[in-house]
Amino acid sequence: MITLFDAESNQPIGQITEEQLTFLMNQLEEESTMDRDYYISQDTLDVLEEAGSNAALLTLLRSALAQREGMDIRYVREEE
Repeated sequence: MITLFDAESNQPIGQITEEQLTFLMNQLEEESTMDRDYYISQDTLDVLEEAGSNAALLTLLRSALAQREGMDIRYVREEE
């Protein structure tokens, strides 16, 4: 399982699937191959929705963004 965190507060946002993470990685800009964080805004969420993001992922990200203009999120893979 993969957990998303608010990069500023380090609070967990929620868990996503490998498929949802792959979708994010394909849609969002990474600064390097070691990059594990992304900036999201309402515009970003609109682009993700147009690109075919599943509803659960969009709901999770919209909830995390709330009334902010934008935020950085990061992910951590839980090792089993």
